[in-house]
Amino acid sequence: MTLILRPYQHEAVQAVYSHLRARDDNPCVVIPTAGGKTPVMATICRDAVRQWGGRVLILAHVKELLEQAVEKLHATAPDLWMQIGVYSAGLRSRDTEHPIIVAGIQSVYRRAAELDRFDLVLIDEAHMIPPDGDGMYQTFLSEAKVVNPNVRLIGLTATPYRMTTGMICGPENLLNHVCYEVGVRELIVQGYLCPLKTKASRRKVDTSGLRVRAGEFLAGEVEALMDDDALVGAACREIVEETQDRKATLIFAAGVKHAEHVQRVLAGIGRECGFVCADTLPFERAATLERFRKGELKYLVNVNVLTTGFDAPNIDSVALLRPTNSPGLYYQMVGRGFRLCGGKADCLVLDFGGNVLRHGPVDAIRIDEKERGNGEAPAKECPQCQALIHAAYSICPECGYEFPPPERQKHEREATSAGILSGQVEDIEYEVQSVSYHVHVKRGDDGTAPKTMRVDYQIGLGDYRSEWVCFEHTGYARQKAEAWWAQRSNEPAPPSAASAVYMANEGFLAETLSITVRHVAGEKFDRIIRHTLGPKPGGVPQPVSVEAGIAEDDIPF
Repeated sequence: MTLILRPYQHEAVQAVYSHLRARDDNPCVVIPTAGGKTPVMATICRDAVRQWGGRVLILAHVKELLEQAVEKLHATAPDLWMQIGVYSAGLRSRDTEHPIIVAGIQSVYRRAAELDRFDLVLIDEAHMIPPDGDGMYQTFLSEAKVVNPNVRLIGLTATPYRMTTGMICGPENLLNHVCYEVGVRELIVQGYLCPLKTKASRRKVDTSGLRVRAGEFLAGEVEALMDDDALVGAACREIVEETQDRKATLIFAAGVKHAEHVQRVLAGIGRECGFVCADTLPFERAATLERFRKGELKYLVNVNVLTTGFDAPNIDSVALLRPTNSPGLYYQMVGRGFRLCGGKADCLVLDFGGNVLRHGPVDAIRIDEKERGNGEAPAKECPQCQALIHAAYSICPECGYEFPPPERQKHEREATSAGILSGQVEDIEYEVQSVSYHVHVKRGDDGTAPKTMRVDYQIGLGDYRSEWVCFEHTGYARQKAEAWWAQRSNEPAPPSAASAVYMANEGFLAETLSITVRHVAGEKFDRIIRHTLGPKPGGVPQPVSVEAGIAEDDIPF
């Protein structure tokens, strides 16, 4: 049976192989929740076993993920069914002979020799690897290298940062390098993920007094803050009101007492609400989740058990009744709504904990280790409809509210040079605060049009200028892309937008210190005409100024 991969899944597999050939450290693949990591794992397993005669171990940290991994591998690659074994005390299975073993890390971390030689070790939900190097994964890998010194480790995750904070890849970590990453926004645009829309609660909570330990708010303080009679009552009424036209609402509570409180209040207003937590008996949990998946139960509240690996495509609303200081946990909670389902146009996220404003939109989460600029989260709340949107919007895309311009002095220090008549030209140089790179898909693209690399320069609070570099085009556009790259890097120009974004994020480009933007009165778009660049990586440490600009017919709208 041939496994048909989506284009980005194929790119991920090839990126893993390229990394294993070219480097001697351990790669990580980043694919958003519901983006399909299992087909990537299945392809790597099949190639390793069928083409290279190797053995593969798939590790996960909880029993539910092991069950899902086996189930999904069987569904995705049924031809591998006879070659997959399970080693897990919780599942009462100790297979050691199969070429592909799915195992719980708790069961095998001291039994590498018993399991015999492996060529590849895949870690599902790799963000769960502990930050220290003395954990169970490190113990297992050290022993596995005694059996086979050439064993390689591959991580797969939707969030390349831990549930606290900090990137999981680094020179001293188990995983060293993100070899492939595809973003939430790209997969939504391409139709592989369900769009999210977010709203803040009408009643705000003050989280400024919460203390942080190991990167997360103290659980007891969070529950004490959120488990307030007035707050729970108002939140439940708002959830019911906002989800009248929704089919399945998943609620994240701050603790068991808080969840039970939510369940009682919803029952009091005539809405049945299921409840699961770590202490829920397995058969009760399974029955409740099955009712929720089937649509027999509209509301389901949980405490810390449905953040990773829980699949219910019918979820079309998520209520965050808890604040979290963890960008990973925030992503995992809202990610439950990413899966596509018939009749589901989008997923509504109701944020009662200030999480979107704290961490930014889910496709632009701010991680402290990479933070630059003024430190403000890249999101804001519409005062008219409470939608939570990217800070760059000047008009709310949900209700049309027009945000007032930033406050200025009563008059500028100098008279404006902006053209009052069509055709007048104004050139302004801006210091660049940060730069981000994305793969841009042309509107209405059926998958055949060449993609471009979009470069966004932040020049102020919520103020960005963009340009598009056309690596996948031909002729003059490709020549300009090659020239753009040569001004910034000593490496050859990449063949695709995805590889360009990857190399840019990995530090292959010179830093952009400032840009000069040309505004022509009467024209819709401003143009970047000049960049001041820092040295190329490994180059002479002095800034250079280069001319730039893309003709309007090259902008991929």
